[in-house]
Amino acid sequence: MGLETEIPMDEYRALAEFRFQIRRFVHFSEQAAHAAGLETRQHQLMLALKGFPEGKSATISDLAERLQLQHHSTVELIGRSVRQGLVARCRGTADRRQVFVTLTPHGESLLRDLSLHHRRELRTAGPALVRTLRALINEVDDAIPLAAAHTMGNDASTPIH
Repeated sequence: MGLETEIPMDEYRALAEFRFQIRRFVHFSEQAAHAAGLETRQHQLMLALKGFPEGKSATISDLAERLQLQHHSTVELIGRSVRQGLVARCRGTADRRQVFVTLTPHGESLLRDLSLHHRRELRTAGPALVRTLRALINEVDDAIPLAAAHTMGNDASTPIH
């Protein structure tokens, strides 16, 4: 396809560093969730609910997609979260088969505390993550010809930045 097949050693190092920085943040997030008495996926569920597009109600299918889980795994996660008072389920009025999920006040409070903690951590660790991502993106920008970028779903006349 005309793309360079060799990857320079510094790009491998940048990829490794990026992966390390992401994993470090994920580890922090997992530990923070556990310290708050939550499963990691419960924290992710609550964050997905809070960050759901405005004016749209979250269905189990929507949440399964957002969390990249199977439908049945999402149902089980929601069930555990309902029992802990983190989220609530309600049936649709127009279609009773449809189930919507919302945060409870308790879930909102826990999520707010966790999010404040995550924001502090990102302000500390974020610059290293951004640096490694920029290094990778700049390398990729320089290495991908515009014609190849177009085949990847980008407009060839618009530079990737």
